Amino acid sequence: MSHPRPASPTGTARQTPDFLTMWRDLAPLGRHATSGGYRRYAWGGADRECRAWFREQAELRELAYEVDRNGNQWAWYGVRGWAEAGPGEAVVTGSHLDSVPDGGAFDGPLGVVSAFAALDRLLARGAVPTRPLALVNFGDEEGARFGLACVGSRLATGRLTPADAALLRDADGITLPAAMEAAGYDPDTLGPDPDRLSRIGAFVELHVEQGRSLDLTGDPVGIAGSIWPHGRWRYDFHGEANHAGTTRLGDRRDPMLTYAGTVLEARREAELAGAVATFGKVAVEPNGVNAIPSLVRGWLDSRAPDQASLDAVTSAVEAAARTRAARDGISLDVVRESFTPVVEFHRALGAELGRILDAPGMPPVPVLGTGAGHDAGILADSVPAAMLFVRNPTGVSHSPAEHAAEDDCLAGVEALTDVLEGLACV
Repeated sequence: MSHPRPASPTGTARQTPDFLTMWRDLAPLGRHATSGGYRRYAWGGADRECRAWFREQAELRELAYEVDRNGNQWAWYGVRGWAEAGPGEAVVTGSHLDSVPDGGAFDGPLGVVSAFAALDRLLARGAVPTRPLALVNFGDEEGARFGLACVGSRLATGRLTPADAALLRDADGITLPAAMEAAGYDPDTLGPDPDRLSRIGAFVELHVEQGRSLDLTGDPVGIAGSIWPHGRWRYDFHGEANHAGTTRLGDRRDPMLTYAGTVLEARREAELAGAVATFGKVAVEPNGVNAIPSLVRGWLDSRAPDQASLDAVTSAVEAAARTRAARDGISLDVVRESFTPVVEFHRALGAELGRILDAPGMPPVPVLGTGAGHDAGILADSVPAAMLFVRNPTGVSHSPAEHAAEDDCLAGVEALTDVLEGLACV
């Protein structure tokens, strides 16, 4: 655990790097030379570099830096740490720095860099926070290494128990506690953090939009209204390994055919329900060019505007998969690995964001739904939480092509600055 350092009473924001400088300095960390995407996996080398960057930014501003019991990083202005914030007093902003495999630059880091930049702009305005103000980097939000998203925030809220966290393993068999320990953190402290959460009166996460709603409306910034219910299901199709060149087609028990049919069925059911369904990860055994597989394991990610639609899609996909499996002589196991119900963000806080950001004589800032999960969604049951979205002109995300224009990023910083001033400087 790191001991917090006291924040400067006057702040040093005017001497600190601006948004574009921070963005340039963070950009090379974890970028893959061939794909151009990012491989910032939890507790690995690139993630450690990003965490060192966060600490450096905190210390440049003389903020009280600390790491909580679950490995989440915090930087406090105006207090020596979370324990000096009274119940419901603190205003918190931030996001995450880890990535999906070959992910984009903006998903997560935009919210963290914008948090530091917004604090700088707030102080440059001469505003003085009257409530404790904190910036946060939540650990392992993407779940790329251990298969479960939002690990840091799930642990803090008690939605992931230490016992279950200890069972998480990466592709090399390394457990989450072992990975944390190798990175210099104490896994024995993992667990719910209700005392810390009780100090938070508002959490606002800025994030690049993972869709094109703002591009279609022409707005640089929007407010999140809700997160669609979503989950991940693992489909194990068990067949019979055999020689690809000598086994007659009629004699085969090929699980790849059953899997392929299930992929197509998922697309069809999602279209019918106005939802989304994706088989984006697959593992094959024995994975030989000239071998009929014995096992095809595929992971279904499905999301929908409401629970009934999600249930309809996932039930129909599983039913179709079982029907096809029976016809192909394949046995099938389906396991739900994770699930998040619909998240309605805090209505009063969302309305306050609208009041702060709506300009006289202009259309109100749009309120959007989203199919992507976030730490703010995990926290929403425990603290008043809200989100700001920054326009993504193509809607592409979780890809090296993910993008937000410089002007829109700076508009996001300005909006977040206004929000922090409205919430923390009253």
